[in-house]
Amino acid sequence: MATETQSHPFHMVEPSPWPALATLGAFVLAVGAIIFMHDGPPWIMAGGFLIIFYTAFVWWRDVVRESRSGFHTSVVQHGLRLGVLLFIASEVMFFFAFFWAYFDATIPAISKTAHDVWPPEGVIPFDPWGLPFLNTLILLTSGATVTAAHHAVREGDQKASVFWIGATVALGVLFLGFQMYEYGHAAFGFREGIYPSTFFMATGFHGFHVFVGVVFLAVCFFRARARHFSPEKHVGFEAAAWYWHFVDVVWLFLFVVIYWWGIVGYVGPLV
Repeated sequence: MATETQSHPFHMVEPSPWPALATLGAFVLAVGAIIFMHDGPPWIMAGGFLIIFYTAFVWWRDVVRESRSGFHTSVVQHGLRLGVLLFIASEVMFFFAFFWAYFDATIPAISKTAHDVWPPEGVIPFDPWGLPFLNTLILLTSGATVTAAHHAVREGDQKASVFWIGATVALGVLFLGFQMYEYGHAAFGFREGIYPSTFFMATGFHGFHVFVGVVFLAVCFFRARARHFSPEKHVGFEAAAWYWHFVDVVWLFLFVVIYWWGIVGYVGPLV
């Protein structure tokens, strides 16, 4: 519906193939992951990832075009913000499942199957004050830089917003590099018990969310360079900033619970 004939502030979205394609990608990814976990080839899972990444690209492209065309009124922007908040709430519950699995294995007061000794015998955990603490400082710093970028966008300072968004992306990439290095030096494998399983699932999915956040902010970086954001209209960056702060908070819980509290009482060697 053209804006000049529209009598309401809502955006009547044109028919789009991307929801159906995203569903197909998710299905292929899930089936491929199951096959891969049963020692099958990884190509089906990789195909699912490619479909999802392509869908995300073209879907975001269309949403940006809608915004630039004036369809994102204040009412639409409010709906987009609410949608982002609900999405982050669902992500909170997603990570809660991993924390609950960890607590179920470690706290006898809430589980009859909890281990009496944690980490289990034979597991050599990471030193929390080594690389994990460095990564904590990196993410906390990135939280400050994305906040500085948000203030710059709201003040209309295009040069500063580009700089601080770029700095946040760089810190996110640095975090991922250190996490990959950490995984490469782990003294335990994914299938070697409940400790490795909960450790890699929780920190690994967090790392994937950091990757998504880096991509999200990288898109915002190029949009900021193209002057897509204004003090009155920057929902795309606002969503990325909120998501990044969520990633920061989850990491703080991971560091405290898994890296630090999880080895209290452990007297053996550390990686």
